[in-house]
Amino acid sequence: MPATALRPQAALFDLDGTLVDNKEFHARAFRSFREAHGLPPESGDARARFGGRRNSEIFAEVFGRTLDVEELHRFEDEKESLYRELSRGGLVPVPGLLELLDRLDALGVPSAVATSAPEANVLHSLAELGLEGRFRCTVRGDEVTRGKPHPDVFLEAARRLGADPEGCLAFEDAPMGVAAVQAAGARCVALATTLSRAELQALEPPPDLVVSDYRELLDTFARLLGLDGP
Repeated sequence: MPATALRPQAALFDLDGTLVDNKEFHARAFRSFREAHGLPPESGDARARFGGRRNSEIFAEVFGRTLDVEELHRFEDEKESLYRELSRGGLVPVPGLLELLDRLDALGVPSAVATSAPEANVLHSLAELGLEGRFRCTVRGDEVTRGKPHPDVFLEAARRLGADPEGCLAFEDAPMGVAAVQAAGARCVALATTLSRAELQALEPPPDLVVSDYRELLDTFARLLGLDGP
């Protein structure tokens, strides 16, 4: 089958853990937040449970109760401000990302960000990575009805790009995000940044492909995914 038959109509990227491996900055910010509020340390399975979810869901679980809008905004601002402060000057793209984006541009494949991150974090992270204006659009979880693992954010990103969800190639790092991509009907490439390769491959159903970074994707799987050129 020729590459053009496999070539995606659009590429959809989660942000945290997918464009940038920033888990340690988020972990440090959450540790400081928990200590400030007298909350117990984060449990070992929190990465899998919280990854990809919206803050409205995460903070309700952290505090063990429903939060009103004012509380939620206050806690979100506190924790995410810590993240932005800690990560300033320390964020770099996942290896191979810039080459992949160049490849997509050369093939005429539009790309979008589909993330659960709040707006201030999106702007901060893209600026730190030097990626402002690099994506056709950005869709956040607070702009759609349902967060991941529901497909809404990926469906909206595909819609804005004028692409069929089934014709999209989406990149994720967390189980919630992988499930959201699968629910949207897109092909899913999972990055082993937040979880191990074995943990991602053990998901049911598993992503279509698991890679350590985008260099591996381009070196080994570009032809399979229709990204090997005209």
